[in-house]
Amino acid sequence: MMPKLFLVINVDWFFLSHRKEVALAALNEGYDVTLVAHDTGKRAIIEAMGIHFINLPINPTGMNPLQELRTLHFFVRLFRREKPDIVHLVGVKCLLWGGLAARLTGIKKVVNAVSGLGILFGEEHNSLFKRIILRMLKFANDHKGVYFLFQNKDDYQAFMSYGIAKEPQCYFTKGSGIDLKEYAYTPERPAERLHILFTARMVREKGVLDLISAAELLRKDYSGRIDFWLCGAISPNPDAVKEEELHALCDNRYIRWFGLCHDVHERLQDSHIVAFPSYYREGIPKSLIEACAIGRPIITCNSIGCKEVVENGYNGFLIAPRSPHELAERLRQLIEDKQLRQTMGQHARLFAEQNFAIENVVQTHLQLYKL
Repeated sequence: MMPKLFLVINVDWFFLSHRKEVALAALNEGYDVTLVAHDTGKRAIIEAMGIHFINLPINPTGMNPLQELRTLHFFVRLFRREKPDIVHLVGVKCLLWGGLAARLTGIKKVVNAVSGLGILFGEEHNSLFKRIILRMLKFANDHKGVYFLFQNKDDYQAFMSYGIAKEPQCYFTKGSGIDLKEYAYTPERPAERLHILFTARMVREKGVLDLISAAELLRKDYSGRIDFWLCGAISPNPDAVKEEELHALCDNRYIRWFGLCHDVHERLQDSHIVAFPSYYREGIPKSLIEACAIGRPIITCNSIGCKEVVENGYNGFLIAPRSPHELAERLRQLIEDKQLRQTMGQHARLFAEQNFAIENVVQTHLQLYKL
């Protein structure tokens, strides 16, 4: 009988961009794989891969108590009915409610993928709400058969210091990995204008407003010579940048916001510099892994998650969070020095080959499933 693996993720599109290869490898290893995620219209694509799909009633950013209890109740009923052998949880909310339900229903193996902790675990957040969440996470994971998969040492240290995880439970991957053949090295293309690319949800902590501020600092010298491309959807996050605010800040010539982009791969190939001044508590951002693989110099913050992708001065620059002036000066340096851009881009590709191959990420997951 095939072991039943339930992969639990907030939303279906995140599965396709970050966990699809793991699920397909598990299928090939003989697992009966089910994705539990909010259905945004990708269900047919996922089921065509041979993966079962169950719609997940969850609000990724909401904090309505009744809504959250309904999500917990859904997990408890689901696990009791389906009795999965392994539950693989991705994201803080899934770790919380899925983890509690797994303990209450006696699931024998749980894999917690800690892929960034967001604003809840920031030092400025020390609320009663946070303390309650930490207690629940500790209770949910205080039993045998629970493992943690971290993407960076900072998240690992946080879970250890809060008593949520213990050393023998902990494993690591370098982000979600990348197919280095699909994202092949692409030398920068000749263009009348240099293109500076930002790809992320339009959340303030991702640094989009800092990039726009840096662009304005450079406008006088570079308008007509460079373009700033902002690719990403409006987010339901309460601190998201509003659509009208973005339209007011972007002139659609020098600074362009494209909304949700389905051609990020192509835009990366057409870009010359990737700028991602995020101070959000990332795991390891997939967008930066992709930029490395393509071979683009990166400017990002010396912040949790982001700093895992850049060796300062080697394949890009690390800057202080919330520093538009420093960002502008590093952009100026790369704009003016084509040789530096190309050298850093070549180093970025080497860094990706050494750290981010999808095969290594998949193998780590399969090893955890077999423990």
